[in-house]
Amino acid sequence: MPTIDRIASSYTPQGRGFGFYVHVPFCASRCGYCDFNTYTAAELGSAVRVSRHNYVEYVCAEIDRAARCFDEPPTIDTIFFGGGTPTLLPAADLVAIVDRLAAAFGLADDVEVTTEANPESVDRDYLATLRSGGFNRVSIGMQSTASRVLRVLERSHTPGRALEVVDEARGAGFDHVSLDLIYGTPGETAEDFAATLRAAAATDIDHLSAYSLIVEPGTALARRVRAGEVPQPSDDVAADRYLAAEEILSQSGFSWYEVSNWARGEEGRCRHNVLYWDGGHWWGAGPGAHSHLPGIRWWNVKHPATYGQRLADGLAVDDGEELTDSDHYLETIMLRTRLSTGLPLQLLSREARAVADRLADDGLVVIGDGRLRLTLRGRLLADAVIRDLTV
Repeated sequence: MPTIDRIASSYTPQGRGFGFYVHVPFCASRCGYCDFNTYTAAELGSAVRVSRHNYVEYVCAEIDRAARCFDEPPTIDTIFFGGGTPTLLPAADLVAIVDRLAAAFGLADDVEVTTEANPESVDRDYLATLRSGGFNRVSIGMQSTASRVLRVLERSHTPGRALEVVDEARGAGFDHVSLDLIYGTPGETAEDFAATLRAAAATDIDHLSAYSLIVEPGTALARRVRAGEVPQPSDDVAADRYLAAEEILSQSGFSWYEVSNWARGEEGRCRHNVLYWDGGHWWGAGPGAHSHLPGIRWWNVKHPATYGQRLADGLAVDDGEELTDSDHYLETIMLRTRLSTGLPLQLLSREARAVADRLADDGLVVIGDGRLRLTLRGRLLADAVIRDLTV
């Protein structure tokens, strides 16, 4: 793998923007379905020197080291704080990280600065501090308005709290507010999800993400399914839920722009995620964070303790890989096929172009204006469409 320093030192922006991702690996409790790189205080123990109380110091140190890898650090177009629960950190700490990014790299005049937030981890004052510190987008983990669904997911907020946070974020002056939903949870009814969608769409959000529940190996939910305590989520139910989302959201002024994401107008789209899907470049800070520069991808060590030790000597990189032309081709098909803007046909191999014609005959895609775009039925079968195009 080429050294990160060598790639970064010669880096020049390539028209898709440059993003920065900050991973905050702390949660107050672990949700039963979650397999993200997150840790509760009990899981970390008292001996780990990297904690939510001093995390800002480590991330800022990593930012400084990242900037020194570049001859001329690129201006940042998008910043995204993910987790975990970024808003478990004090709001002033999140603002301090943005300030350090501004000092080390520089921020675009129209920079998008997003944080994920759990409904119970923020209030009006917290959101006001973020907004005055440069944050202009917040993504709130709502999941459902049905109490029984939240219980199965082991979410701690009350059903209506996420809706209140939308109003609080707008009151604080946030330009963009998103809600994240999960559908297909065992015990969820069609009316549960429809009510959740209607409640979300009735708020002053301009973005909504909806994801089918996946039972990930090693999670508490997987153990409950294996023990027969709850049923395995149904693919047919998930398809019905997706169709309900498309119907209710489109009636409420939303349009899909990625298979699992809808926005009210183009300005409501998450520019940071579009950067990922369009094959742009970004640097990731924090335990387990991934980065991507031309021809190379790498990721940090996962555990906060190891992360702190590695930063004492430089970057906290665990491993990486050099990307081949074949890698780029496959990832382009995988990511851009999922977008409403579609996949340029010129990017397809001759063999894949023949497959695309067959997919069009089957009603899974439409071909026009030099692009392949998923139909609604194709969106339900997006993974299968992508597999066919990449064989």
